[in-house]
Amino acid sequence: MRMQSLAVLAVALVLGGLSAYLARSYLLSQTVASKPHEDRRIVVANQALPFGSELTPENTREIVWPKDTDLPGTFGSRDEMLKGGKRLVLSAIEKNEPILSSKVTQPGQRATLSTLIEDGMRAVTVRVDDVRGVAGFVLPNDRVDVVLTRGEDTRDTSAVADILLQNVKVLAIDQVAAETTDKPVVARAVTLELAAQDAQKVILAQGVGKLSLILNRAGKQAPEPTSRVTISDLTPRAEPAKTGTVTAAPVAPIVQDPSRVVNVVRNGNNRQQYSVLPESR
Repeated sequence: MRMQSLAVLAVALVLGGLSAYLARSYLLSQTVASKPHEDRRIVVANQALPFGSELTPENTREIVWPKDTDLPGTFGSRDEMLKGGKRLVLSAIEKNEPILSSKVTQPGQRATLSTLIEDGMRAVTVRVDDVRGVAGFVLPNDRVDVVLTRGEDTRDTSAVADILLQNVKVLAIDQVAAETTDKPVVARAVTLELAAQDAQKVILAQGVGKLSLILNRAGKQAPEPTSRVTISDLTPRAEPAKTGTVTAAPVAPIVQDPSRVVNVVRNGNNRQQYSVLPESR
């Protein structure tokens, strides 16, 4: 009887220890699962901020952002953002959009066109009219091709058109550098962002011909092969002759010397000619 009690007690101890181990493992797993992720704070826009707007504590706010989600260029607090002087918006920011350092000026810097130019690039202004400026539908940050036309005012066939540059970024329209406008602006001047050598080409091209813009599809990056267009390209080319029976052109009869030809008439209508060699003397 005593042995049976000891056996029952041993089994109970084993089961109890196993239960305690399983319970501890379950509680630890729940604690790890319920442990909150480490978060950080970033600054976002409290309202829509157009180009040139000044960042203030009133038009920005701080929100919680997951620490494991990388978002380069953000500010951890408004004090950090405004430290050293005021900042102005360089590219339009929507409501609740994170404030990125690439979209605002440095502390105390003005929101001028020079702050929009990428490193190693230049800004060149091209004079256009309401048609050559794509009827006012080109806006800042659009991409365009630049076409050089020469000799179009002449009456001969020497006029040509060449694609001078492709996929060029537009910095400003006239004196407007904002990305968003209420309506299209009929531009008289378009400022482009170009490398130094391309800027030289554009400046030289304005003196030898007229420049026009071709608006590209948003997101287009790769250049396309192009070729020169001349006056002859404006005329439809003649279609090649269709294959079939070819009718020979009439051949003019050979006219011989009358003094050496004898006409022979048979049956009143059958006429034949015979050549006769002249009599030698």
